[in-house]
Amino acid sequence: MEENPYQLTDKKILEPPTNFTGKLRYLGPSFILSASIVGSGELIATTLLGAEAGFVCLWVILFSCLVKVSLQLEFGKHAIYTGRTTMQALNGLPGPRLGKGHISIWAWLLIMSFKFLQVGGIVGGVALIFMQIPALAEFGLAWWTFFTALVVAIIVSVGRYGFLEKLSLSMIGLFTLFTLISVISLQWTPYAVSGTEILSGLEFELPAAMILVAVGAFGITGVGGDEIMAYNYWLLEKGYASHTGPRPGWTTGEAHRVWVKRARGWIKVMTLDAIAAMVCYTLVTVLFYILGAAILHRRGIEPAETELITQLGAIYTESLGPWAFGIFLGGALVVLFSTLFSALAAWTRLFSDSFSQLGWGDFQDPDSRKKFVTACAFTFPAIWGILFLTFKAPGIMVIIGGVASAFILLIVVFAAVIMHRKWAPPELGGGPFYRIAFILSSLAIVTVAIITGCRALGWIG
Repeated sequence: MEENPYQLTDKKILEPPTNFTGKLRYLGPSFILSASIVGSGELIATTLLGAEAGFVCLWVILFSCLVKVSLQLEFGKHAIYTGRTTMQALNGLPGPRLGKGHISIWAWLLIMSFKFLQVGGIVGGVALIFMQIPALAEFGLAWWTFFTALVVAIIVSVGRYGFLEKLSLSMIGLFTLFTLISVISLQWTPYAVSGTEILSGLEFELPAAMILVAVGAFGITGVGGDEIMAYNYWLLEKGYASHTGPRPGWTTGEAHRVWVKRARGWIKVMTLDAIAAMVCYTLVTVLFYILGAAILHRRGIEPAETELITQLGAIYTESLGPWAFGIFLGGALVVLFSTLFSALAAWTRLFSDSFSQLGWGDFQDPDSRKKFVTACAFTFPAIWGILFLTFKAPGIMVIIGGVASAFILLIVVFAAVIMHRKWAPPELGGGPFYRIAFILSSLAIVTVAIITGCRALGWIG
């Protein structure tokens, strides 16, 4: 019988590591999130914003990467002290219900329909990379689109947590190194970046024409709403909650004090995991933005539609030389593919669990969960491929998904506030700095959503 990571028992209780080296051994869940972030958020959305706005919107990218981490930590803490998945938590929120499901689950399903466009754009990006190779281009765009969809479906349907974690780490590490070298190399080209230009991007200016693209980038860069929701599943599969053990049924006594101490220890490990990943994806995000602003914006290139990959390649060929285009294609293939498999791995769990909460299947049963996950693993990529071949505009598709992500963050904020104010044990509520960061993050996300709504209604230019 397959071991069930979604049920807490006393069998896997483990004391948390107390030194830095010991904690490093248990890092990993946030890096699966990073793999899904880097492809669509950094390579496409961030570079598009840099190409359109220049350096002026650099602060948006930094803000986006930093502001959401406290919400991710709140979701993670909830998983550790309850062992509950995200969808189980949403189904326990106060408020109206429709059938067996809380309204937040239905709202999430509705918004996620737009996210299919985003990942369809990523599938298309991978297919376009294959089309850049003359020997492969003769097979045609449709063939490579569905080939990509099939490969990622097979990997996710048979891959387990450990495999996904190792593959994510290796992929984002390779492309981060290559991008860093490209940015450094800019200083020996006509596109050298000055300190004044960097500082101009930290003045909190936002041209009206850039609002929609900036909101899309905000929703998709850093850890997005759907990544925060997926985080609980990776924490549970990594074992943080099972190592903490079930919460005692009483709030006093030695057993409770021991459990609180153990929970705090694993929350510290989780916090290090989240911060380490944040440093990683923030670095990559800033590097991509600088390349887009320094090269594409100055040349007046705004990547779009089927020329997206060729035009994005200019950020490497202009800094390293024409020879770098081949390496760019390899790196872009790695990073976009990492987005696909990590996103699909998360989606199969999120959707299967949401269906379970609505009464369709049983996510807690390993056999039922495996059937739903496998079905989703093959169905979703097929839909992504069809959407790309229908619209053939990966850049726009990714930005639409980013705007949808910004609205998913509203569900995340509501759930996180309930977790923080109502459900968290007082001993695990966090210190003053965490509480302030949590409040500021929540307010910032609500503000972005209001601005987006006003923009859509034409109330602001």
